[in-house]
Amino acid sequence: MSPANALHTSTLSSLPLLARGKVRDNYAVGQDRILMVASDRISAFDVIMGEPIPGKGELLTRMALWWFERLGDIVPNHLTGDSPESVVAPAEAAQVVGRSMLVKRLKPIPVEAVVRGYLAGSGWKEYQDSQSVCGVPLPAGLHNASQLPAPIYTPAAKAAMGEHDENITFERTVEMIGPELAARIRDVSLQLYTRAAAIAREKGIIIADTKFEFGLDAAGTLVLMDEVLTPDSSRYWPADAWREGRNPPSFDKQYLRDWLEQAQVDGEPWPKTPPAPTLPAEVIAGTAAKYREALERLLG
Repeated sequence: MSPANALHTSTLSSLPLLARGKVRDNYAVGQDRILMVASDRISAFDVIMGEPIPGKGELLTRMALWWFERLGDIVPNHLTGDSPESVVAPAEAAQVVGRSMLVKRLKPIPVEAVVRGYLAGSGWKEYQDSQSVCGVPLPAGLHNASQLPAPIYTPAAKAAMGEHDENITFERTVEMIGPELAARIRDVSLQLYTRAAAIAREKGIIIADTKFEFGLDAAGTLVLMDEVLTPDSSRYWPADAWREGRNPPSFDKQYLRDWLEQAQVDGEPWPKTPPAPTLPAEVIAGTAAKYREALERLLG
């Protein structure tokens, strides 16, 4: 997709806008459904960049739908099965085709269900301090990018827009949502990750960690929602480049983050607050290529 066709922000007038997230624009469809439009926006360090990444929204949507198909027997998901184009004005169909999901409206659970199979990112930092992650004790002698003896569930509390989610213990999720629901989310998340990690490994991809989001329907059933197992919600590593002790090159925004770490604004390092620096064409193209490679490896 060319930069001219990229969608930074959708502008649908046929439906009421509910919210704009870092990537998705959500519109109300009656009282019981939501149209989720995946834009080509990209954020890093919780700041949305001014330039879109062409093709990113369609790619995330394709990947999420592919995973929902392979995990549906573990837990129900939020897809309605209806066509997104069917709920917008014909003139607006181009903004939603290929990049949208028409989903059930659920009561969201304020817990990010994070599962880690490898030690990386904030988990590696925490392990160095306490030999544990989110209250889960781990054996001594692990390194950056080490595979864990078994996947661990390390939840986070959802933060307000523009703020970092906060790592919390499982016990804290019990206080927040009750013991039964907390345990069900933990067990389902571990099942989802275990299956996805095995599927990805066969395609030459390591899913180091990922986060799931859940909601409850009117009957109180637990439902998997939002995006699932995309490079925006997961750490994807090429299996052939993985070495214990160092960060493998990842199929996600790491390429963009690395550039931003050395970006200058008015001769000073960018302070990781809005406005974001202007992204050069090669950084936009390089970021798009990373996302594309993940999709091609996974879907073939």
